[in-house]
Parts: sequence; C-alpha cells; structure tokens
Amino acid sequence: MYSASGEISREQLVEQYAPLVKRIAYHLVARLPASVQVDDLIQAGMIGLLDASGQYDPSQGASFDTYAGIRIRGSMIDELRRNDWAPKSLHRKARDLDRAIAAVEARSGRDAEDAEVARELGVELEEYYQILQETSSSRMLSLDDMTTEDGESGEARFASSDALPQEALLDGEFREHLIAAIDKLPERERMIMSLYYEQEVNLREIGEVLGVSESRVSQLLSQAHGRLRARLQEFR
Repeated sequence: MYSASGEISREQLVEQYAPLVKRIAYHLVARLPASVQVDDLIQAGMIGLLDASGQYDPSQGASFDTYAGIRIRGSMIDELRRNDWAPKSLHRKARDLDRAIAAVEARSGRDAEDAEVARELGVELEEYYQILQETSSSRMLSLDDMTTEDGESGEARFASSDALPQEALLDGEFREHLIAAIDKLPERERMIMSLYYEQEVNLREIGEVLGVSESRVSQLLSQAHGRLRARLQEFR
C-alpha cells in the first residue's frame, strides 16, 4: 500500500486519510436530501481509499492525495447511484432542462438567458427557478455525473473501479473539453463552480460572497451544470 511518502500499513492509511474522507463526505451530503446518511458516504469513501492504496502507481506522476481524493469521491458516487434516491421524474426534468438550454444556445449562439430557457420549456420564470432548485440536488457533482441515461461516460468513469481515474483525469479528452466549457460559462456561474468545486466553499458562504440567497446559488449552480451537459453532449 502506498501513500505520498511510500509504503504504509492499512491502519496507518485509514488514520492518515480519514479526515479527507470525512471532508469529502460532508461536502457531498450538504447538497443531498436528508435521507442520505453521511455515515454511508464515509463508509463508501473508506472503501475507495483502501482501493486507491492498492491501485496507486507513483510512477504515473500524480500524488497519492490527488489520486485518493478522486477514488474516494468516485466510491461515494457509486454508492449514491446504487441507492438512487432521485425519482425518475426528477431525472426527466433535469434532462429536459439540459435539452432546453442546448436548443436555445444552438439557435442564439450565446449563453441562454433564464427567460429564454423558461420559454423553451413552456413554463413561467418562477416555475423555471423551481425546476432549477429541484434538480440541483439530483445533479450531485455535475462534473462526475456526465453520464448517459443507462451507462457511464466522460468523467463519471472516475467512479468506476474498472478505470484508472489517474489516467482519465490527467490524459482524458473529456477533461480538456470540460475545462474549456467551464471557461466559457457566464462569469458568475464560473465563479460559483470554482468556489464550490475547487475551494470547497459551501452554498451559504458563496451566497454571502455574491450577495444572493443560498437558494439562488443552488439555482445558478444547477444552471451551470445544465449548460455544461448541453455543451458536452458528444460525451454522453
């Protein structure tokens, strides 16, 4: 078993990286329904950590911390998929939202505005915001759930024990397109993505930074997810 500094025992590994597992678990559960238990995510994350220790190859260049973080998060996502709490109607709303954004942006050649997407969906603006709110939690980690309706693709492969997350992350065509798509998001959505995923700032704190409510941040994050999925359809 390997850590960033070399070979260590299973017990040492768990002790050293347990805080990382818990941090990722609490970051995830903050956006999920109350029915999702953080202890279940922590347990799944520990399995991912142990799996990472057996798979890690230091010659590939990435640090163990980076590799383990991806594997831990992926294991948690696998657990959530196995016990899918989101009803089919919610998945359908999320797909309809993605398609509406894609249709508007294909016609206009620019970022779709809220009112335009609402019209495309055939709903009032307030109902559109409600859809964003409802689908925000079903997206989970949008960078990880770029999947087809019945399988895996794109960065979701990182959650699978059949793939090497390290290789996919560092050398994946998908990642290059994803980074480019994020760079082209509207400025506020891009900032929210950066704060939430890179700096792991929670939604309430992001709202304080931007001067908007936590629910509005959740809506904007869901909208950013929709734009990314719409712009990366070739990987779905």
